[in-house]
Amino acid sequence: MKQLTFLFLFAISMANAQKELPNVTLKSIENKPVNIQSNFKETDKIYVYVFWATWCAPCIQELDAINDVYDGWKENLSIELIAVSIDDSRTEKRVKPLINGRGWDYTVLLDSNQDLKRALQIANPPYTVVVKNGKIVFEQAGHTPGGEKDFFEKLKSL
Repeated sequence: MKQLTFLFLFAISMANAQKELPNVTLKSIENKPVNIQSNFKETDKIYVYVFWATWCAPCIQELDAINDVYDGWKENLSIELIAVSIDDSRTEKRVKPLINGRGWDYTVLLDSNQDLKRALQIANPPYTVVVKNGKIVFEQAGHTPGGEKDFFEKLKSL
């Protein structure tokens, strides 16, 4: 029975590991279309997609914390952070002022119809998806203050 349970858990983990990044087109904050697969496909580069919203305090805390260390991450890794706002059409107008006020130096995309969020089966923000060579290599739900140090160690191991 233990072997059967182990095989079942192993099969589930393998099914979730290394899945493809969906082919979805979002909007930039300049309202231009951006295709996730074709715009972010540099070989061996790590793409970190952080799903957030203007109304989500832990999301903003996480992006602020990463912003404090992001330059160091870029010095050590070939990495790009893409902040994917899941604000809907009513709250989308708050995104650009918030980004400007925080001074975030991230690529920001708008997923106002939540197409990418749905395709990745994300329940709630904050949620982080790490992609390398078009494959999802790590996912993390939630934010823990100070967790960016452990997260950076995880990124270095990829």
